[in-house]
Amino acid sequence: MGISAEESASLYSISIFTFVLWLCIVVGHLFVKHRWMNESVAAILIGLLSGTIIMFTSQGKSSRILVFSEDLFFIYLLPPIIFNAGFQVKKKHFFRNFITISLFGAVGTMISFIIISLGAYGIFRRFDIGQLELGDYLAIGAIFSATDSVCTLQVLNQDDTPLLYSLVFGEGVVNDATSVVLFKAIQNFDLQHVDASILFQLLGNFLYLFATSTLLGIAIGLLSAFCVKWIKFGMHSTDREVAHMILMAYFSYILADLLNLSGILTVFFCGIVMSHYTWHNVTEKSRVTTKHAFATLSFIAEIFIFLYVGMDALDIEKWKYVKNSPGQSIAVSSILIVLVMIGRAASIFPLSFLSNLTRKNPLLKINFNQQVIIWWAGLMRGAVSMALSYNQFTRSGYTQLRGNALMITSTITVVLFSTMVFGMLTKLLLKFLQPFESGNEIVESLPDLPNPNGIRNPLLENGKPISVFHGFFSSSDHGIHYYWRKFDNAYMRPLFGGRGFTPFVDGPPTDQMAV
Repeated sequence: MGISAEESASLYSISIFTFVLWLCIVVGHLFVKHRWMNESVAAILIGLLSGTIIMFTSQGKSSRILVFSEDLFFIYLLPPIIFNAGFQVKKKHFFRNFITISLFGAVGTMISFIIISLGAYGIFRRFDIGQLELGDYLAIGAIFSATDSVCTLQVLNQDDTPLLYSLVFGEGVVNDATSVVLFKAIQNFDLQHVDASILFQLLGNFLYLFATSTLLGIAIGLLSAFCVKWIKFGMHSTDREVAHMILMAYFSYILADLLNLSGILTVFFCGIVMSHYTWHNVTEKSRVTTKHAFATLSFIAEIFIFLYVGMDALDIEKWKYVKNSPGQSIAVSSILIVLVMIGRAASIFPLSFLSNLTRKNPLLKINFNQQVIIWWAGLMRGAVSMALSYNQFTRSGYTQLRGNALMITSTITVVLFSTMVFGMLTKLLLKFLQPFESGNEIVESLPDLPNPNGIRNPLLENGKPISVFHGFFSSSDHGIHYYWRKFDNAYMRPLFGGRGFTPFVDGPPTDQMAV
C-alpha cells in the first residue's frame, strides 16, 4: 500500500526537523565545550539558519517545517521540562528560600504585570498599531511577565552557587505558573465592566489555583510512591516501575489542566514528591533509568522549543503586515524591552530588601551583586511568552490583523534579542559579579554540621542574633526542617517509603545484586 502525498510531506517534514534537532545537539555541544555560547542560543541560531535555507528553497513561501501549536507546547513540551526541574531540584535549598522564591515568583510577577500593562496601554495607544482592546493590553502584561531563565541556569551551578540557583530556578517555575494563571484569568473575566474588585478577584483566583494545584501534585506524587512501595513492581519488571513514574508524572499535569488548575505547579510539586519518596522505592536499575530518562526528555523539549522559535522568527506571513513600517516595529519592540527591564527592577530590588529584613545574619542576606544577577536572569523571554502571544493574537499560528501581527513580530523580536544578547552576556556578568568565594554561597553550601558544644541557641548564629521567623524556616535543630524530618521519619516514610527504604526484588541473590 503506497503512501499518500500528504503523508509523504508529513514524513519529510518530521525527518528534516529530527535531523536539525540532532544537529542542534552536536553543534550546541561544541559551542558549550569551547565556551562560546550556551545550547539555547545555539538552537536559536541553527533555527534561524534552517529557516533561511527553507525560505530560499521554497522561494519565499515558507520558513518553517512545522506549524506552531499552543497545544504542542503546553501539552507535550512543557510538562517534561517542569517535571524534571522539580525532580532534580535540591529540595533543602529550595524550601529554605521558599518565602523569597514566592515573593519573586508571585508578587514580583504581579508587579511586572501591572507596570508592563499600564506602560503598554499608555504608550501604544499613541501609536497607529491597529485596534487593541483592554484585554489585549492586559494580555501583553501577562505575556511579557513570563521569564525564561534557561540561559542563566545553564551557567549557574547548583553545587557552587546553591543560593542563586535555588532563587533563580524556583522563581522561574512560580513565575511561569503565575503568568499562565494571570493570562487565563484575563481571558475569563468580563473586561467590559472593570472595577476595583478585579484585582482582588485576580489575587483570590491565583491563591486558590496555587494551593489546589500544589496539593494535587503532592497527592499524585504520594499515590505513586504508595503504589511502588506496596505493589512492588520491581519484583517482576523494572520497566513497569519506569513506566509507572513517567505516566503518573504526565497524568498529574493533564489532570490539573482538566480541572482548570495550574499544570505547571502540579507537575513541579509532583516531581519534588516523587524524587523524595517514589524514586527511593524503586530498584537501582530504575533509579538510574528514570533519572536519565527525565533529564533527556527535558533536554530534547528545551532544544525543540528554541529551535522552533528560531525557525518561526522568519515566517513571511507575520512580517508582511509590518514590512511597510519597520521603524514602528522596532519602536514597539524597544518599548517592550524597556518596560520589561523597568518592571523587573521594580519587583526584584524592593522585594530583595523585604526578604533581607528576615535574614538578620549578614552572611545570609541577598547582596546587591546577587540582586543584579537575579534581575538579569529574569530579563530573558522565551517559549512561554511565545505560546501566550500566539494564543492571544493568532489562530493556529496565523493572523490577518495588523495590530495582532505587530504584537506577534514584536514578541519574536523581544525573545530573540533577550535570549541572544542577555543570554550570551550572562556568563560574563556572573564572572564579574559572582566569584565562587562569595560569603552567601559558602554558607548556603555548607552541610548542617553538629554543634561541637552540644548546645545550639536557636536565636543565635555565629554569635549574632537572628529572627525567630528565620530560625523557624531554617534547617537548625529548632527549625521547621528539623520538625519535618521527625514527622517524615515517624509517619510518612513508613507509609510511602523514601530514603533508606530497600525495595524487595524477588529472585536469586545474584539477580538481586545485579539490580
